[in-house]
Amino acid sequence: MRVLLIGSNGYLGRFVADRLLADPAVQLTALGRGDDADVRFDLATGSPGALTRFLDAVHPGVVVNCAGTTRGGARELTRHNTVAVATVCEALRRSGCGARLVQVGCSAEYGPSQPGSSTAEDAVPRPGGPYGVSKLAATELVLGSGLDAVVLRVFSPAGPGTPAGSPLGRLAEAMRRAMQSGDGELRLGGLGAQRDFIDVRDVARAVHAASLSAAQGVINIGSGRAVRLRDAAATLARVAGYGGALHELDAPPGAFRPTIGHPRGEALGHRADALGHHRADALGHHRPDPLGHRGDRTDGEQPAPVAYPYPDGCGSWQQADVRTARDRLGWRPRIVLEESLADIWMEAACRI
Repeated sequence: MRVLLIGSNGYLGRFVADRLLADPAVQLTALGRGDDADVRFDLATGSPGALTRFLDAVHPGVVVNCAGTTRGGARELTRHNTVAVATVCEALRRSGCGARLVQVGCSAEYGPSQPGSSTAEDAVPRPGGPYGVSKLAATELVLGSGLDAVVLRVFSPAGPGTPAGSPLGRLAEAMRRAMQSGDGELRLGGLGAQRDFIDVRDVARAVHAASLSAAQGVINIGSGRAVRLRDAAATLARVAGYGGALHELDAPPGAFRPTIGHPRGEALGHRADALGHHRADALGHHRPDPLGHRGDRTDGEQPAPVAYPYPDGCGSWQQADVRTARDRLGWRPRIVLEESLADIWMEAACRI
């Protein structure tokens, strides 16, 4: 089976490439903007005609599109997430290769959902930000193209290669800095959000399964279980061996702010005041007190605010209904979140 993989150098694309290359029945060609691609082509600026000529020459049986971007303004998101997919669909319509299209979408297309609920594929999408809008527009283009196509709506990917700017990546980096400097407290923001984490290697398995199947339409790819970021942080601290206390910064005013992990300094075998009362926030900066006093800071650097870790427009809760993936792809998640977090920490720890 000849497979054309678009976006093989991205976070998801690298693992999809590894999975497809492990199948001896697959002949893989990588197309992308990077130098490591077999063929260099920019979907956002290239013409459908040029891509059609390439498709007719290679004649793939499956085209997998992992390309896209999560950052930038509305114009950039539209160009790389929507216009690029329009180019792929138009090229496939013009080509005589008759390839099946596997489009990697995302859960931000759904937008906010009711806490405690599981989002199924028939839910009405209401994306809460430009990223989700750009990905939803791409999905609609694929579904309306008339092609043999399936869209995998991936929930919150985790595991090796997790970008440092992602919520779990920022948690790992903050913990690395705290351990490196001997801080006995870690102050974190946005820990109340609950997301459905799915290991990137399980996502790659789902793409492989979708490539071989006849399933069409939208299929959710997730674990089927929402996890509070607070609990993910506690698990990360355990696998990292961080014995300090994790404090939540954004609890409601006047409410008790839970301490996650060991009491301050206890597990480190010495008193917290021996650490000079150092406190690190999720971005690795020391924080001022609520009155704006600078405390023990003497470098004159203004601390950065704690960014909410999920600017995806999906609110406080997301959980996938994954029955369609089980029934139509024969796919189930295999890798538990603790293993994904251990791999994230392994990479962060290498930077110490």
